[in-house]
Amino acid sequence: MSDETAIGPLATPDGGRHPSGGGGLGSPLQTRAAFIQNWDWQSVVSINWGACERGRARHGLNPHTHQSCEESWQAQRSVPLTLLETLDFLKQQHHDTPFLFFNGNTFATIGRELTLALFSDLPPLRKREISSVVAHYIAGVLDRDAMIDAVETVSQSADWKPGDRVKTLDSSLRGTIIRILEDGRVLWQPDGSDTELNALPESLAREG
Repeated sequence: MSDETAIGPLATPDGGRHPSGGGGLGSPLQTRAAFIQNWDWQSVVSINWGACERGRARHGLNPHTHQSCEESWQAQRSVPLTLLETLDFLKQQHHDTPFLFFNGNTFATIGRELTLALFSDLPPLRKREISSVVAHYIAGVLDRDAMIDAVETVSQSADWKPGDRVKTLDSSLRGTIIRILEDGRVLWQPDGSDTELNALPESLAREG
């Protein structure tokens, strides 16, 4: 939408595709809870007001859709959904445009804050990456399958061991872990190269 501001940098792994139904068994996207119960509708309105202030746009409610969006939000707040269903709901709210401007930014902000809290045990780089791809999905910049693939790839454990197959987060390099260094970094060798690279565990994703 022309009234939206940039969500932020995005790097998307290019791993395998998933069926349209969402992440598979064991996926963090299948975690179930009432994820948006702490956001009442007034807090959503406040987020949009802040986005309009920063974007120097007039804050206002869409007279054609605002009431139905509010009713849908209030009805959904206490309903347990999977994380994937919750992200789909946030994206739908964006498309239903309850506000005059910055609908994408508003609901992407909620998705970003939600995932930062849910993935708080991940290293900072991985946590930021997941929140970024989720925000891009809700804002309509990233398609659903790519978002699922990115979240599942980046959220994988960084408990590496020699011989593990890995790739960089943008999938530009793939290779094998040689050994784990005393400071926690990993030494790995890209495919087709004699060079051994040092890397932080959170800068790599499991291949396959």
